[in-house]
This record gives sequence, structure tokens and C-alpha cells, in this order.
Amino acid sequence: MKIVFTGGGTGGHFYPIIAVAEAVQKIVAEERLLPPSLYYIAPTQYDEQALFENDIQFIKCPAGKVRRYFSVSNFTDAFVTLSGTFKAFFTLLKIYPDVVFSKGGFASVPTVLAAHLLRIPIIIHESDSKPGKANLLAAKYAYRIAVTFNSSIPMFPEKTRANIARTGIPIRAALAMPLPAGAAQELGLDANIPTIFILGGSTGSKKINEVVLQALPDLTSFANVIHQTGKDNFTEVEATAKVILGSSEHANRYHAFPFLGRDAMRMAAGAASLVVSRAGATSITEISLWHKPSILIPIPESVSHDQRTNAYAYAHTGAAEVLEEHNMTPHILASEARRITSDQNVWQTMANASMTFANADAAALIAKELIRIGMSHNPTEAASAPMV
Repeated sequence: MKIVFTGGGTGGHFYPIIAVAEAVQKIVAEERLLPPSLYYIAPTQYDEQALFENDIQFIKCPAGKVRRYFSVSNFTDAFVTLSGTFKAFFTLLKIYPDVVFSKGGFASVPTVLAAHLLRIPIIIHESDSKPGKANLLAAKYAYRIAVTFNSSIPMFPEKTRANIARTGIPIRAALAMPLPAGAAQELGLDANIPTIFILGGSTGSKKINEVVLQALPDLTSFANVIHQTGKDNFTEVEATAKVILGSSEHANRYHAFPFLGRDAMRMAAGAASLVVSRAGATSITEISLWHKPSILIPIPESVSHDQRTNAYAYAHTGAAEVLEEHNMTPHILASEARRITSDQNVWQTMANASMTFANADAAALIAKELIRIGMSHNPTEAASAPMV
């Protein structure tokens, strides 16, 4: 059996693919099936180590972006996508996979178009509450459409809705299981006060970093702070924090990191009383699986079409508060964090609500469907059966 994965450009597109690949390998081993051949087709590898660990062969294929603003690059990138489609067509013709799984994003378009031309079954996954353009295009050709938010379903073409199932977002198995003791021991956290875990997305957020730095004296007065700054921002944030906290008796409560790998993320999640995060759908799902209250700070809608709607859709469950960037001040951030972590009833209500959102079995659901369609001698018939 041969499975092609496509999509990427961000961690929110890439790591769910890794989660599904992990689940495929696990199911194959448990059911003693022949090991599948797995491929990832995209402009870049994104995380070479993750591909290697899951025995996924990378095949480079160009893809052009469509920007939300006027740019000459929109015109030139159309030709990049066209050339990528030709390359993907001949790549798929050579491999001839049994099924293609697309996570969406501009990187997926050439492979999805080529798979459609070759009549190769396609399964797509949409993370956000508002489907992206690539997935709206792919939906017309997809045998299966997996979604995270019920609110996204009416936005797909009506004739495709019978093929839609709400699976949730595939999350790597390890990240779904926090390690409660590791971070407290490693960092020397004060066990008598809350711990606030601050994430700015895979590359960090300058705006969040700026507000957190200004709020540090207040935040560290009542909590430990674990802060992922982003690799490019770390040196500046660390230096500024040392100046701001100066000789403060609580300076040792602040812990900044450029990036947290899988195990470090699990330890930080295990120690956290509250998570402050951007509102990418994958981040929201991880927080939900950690069963932690959160404060979500979505990227402004002028920059990202999905995070604001994701944040409010999740907050509707009662698991999170939303702070818009234009309303976020150091005082408001610190006071909201203090309010949630100091009131046990508020904290417990939000933690309980967080348990209702994510589906820990999302990766397995999708993997089973990929294997079922991939192993069928009649993919059209297989695709007509419900995703379970």
C-alpha cells in the first residue's frame, strides 16, 4: 500500500500529517499488515527529523501562494503552481499511490489537482472553523472530508457534505499526554503557586512577547511563567526580561525558551495551570487534550482568516477567554491570568469544559480510513461507506 501526504507551510498543516502517519504505522503493526510506503509531497520538508522518524520519503514539489492582498507575486506564483501540478502529476504517475491525504494550504494544491486528474482517491482535513481556499477547491474532488469544527460544514459545497465527518485534529500521540512532574523538577518551579505557559505559535509572536515582558512584574508576583518566545525573538526577549525583572525577588520564576521540542512541550503542559496561546486550531486541540484553561490571542483577521473564528468557537465551550490583540494590555493579560488561576471554581469549570472539544482518536480515525480505501480494490465503493 502506498499513501501520499501533502500540505504544509506551517506546523499546523505539517504536524497533523505526522500524527496520521504515526497512527497508520501503529495500525499496520497491530493488524500485521504489510508495511506501507509513505510519501510527503510539498515545497519543503518543514521538519526533516519527523519525516525520518516516521519513515516518510520527501519529494519536493513547487507550489505558489495566493495572497489576500494585491501582489505581482500572485500572478507569477500561478505559474509556480502550474509547474508544480505538472511535476506532481508525473510523480504520482510514477508512484501511483492508493490514496492521497491532504492537510490543505497552498502547498497541497498541485498534488491534489494531479491526484484528481489521475483518479486517485483523496481524503482532506480542515482544521479551522472557516475552511481555507485550498480545501474548498479540494473538497470538489475528495472522497472524504474530515473537519474539526461543526461550524465549518455549511461552508463546504452542498453536494460534498454527505462526505464530511467531524474527526477533530490529529495530534501526535506523545503531545496528547502531558508530563506533570518533569518541568517542575527541571526548572525548579514553585509548587505553591500557579504556572502560566505562554505560546506564540511555532515561530513566536512579537506582539505577545512585548505585552508579556511589560506584564512580567505582575505575572511573576503570583505565578511561575514558562514562555516560548520563538527562535528569532529569544535573545532580545531574554535580555529585556533581565532588565525588567532586575533585582526582583521573583526573577527566578520566569523561564524563557526559544522553542520547545516534543518532550519539553509535554513537561511544560503538565506543569501549566493556564495556557496563553495563539488560536491556531492545532494549538487549541493540544490545549484541550491537556485539559487546561486558556487565554487565546488570535492573529488579527487582516493577517489570518481563521484564528479569530477558531478562538471564539472554542471559547463558546467555556474552556477559554479571548483577548483581541488591539485590546490586549499588560494589565488586562495579568488580571485575566490572575482571575482564572486564583479562583478554583472558575479554573475547574474551564478545565472541565476543555475536555469536551478535542478527539484523542482523530489520527486513528483518519488512518483507518486511509488504510481501508488504500487496500480496497474498488476505492469508489470503499469511499461510499461511512467514516467511523
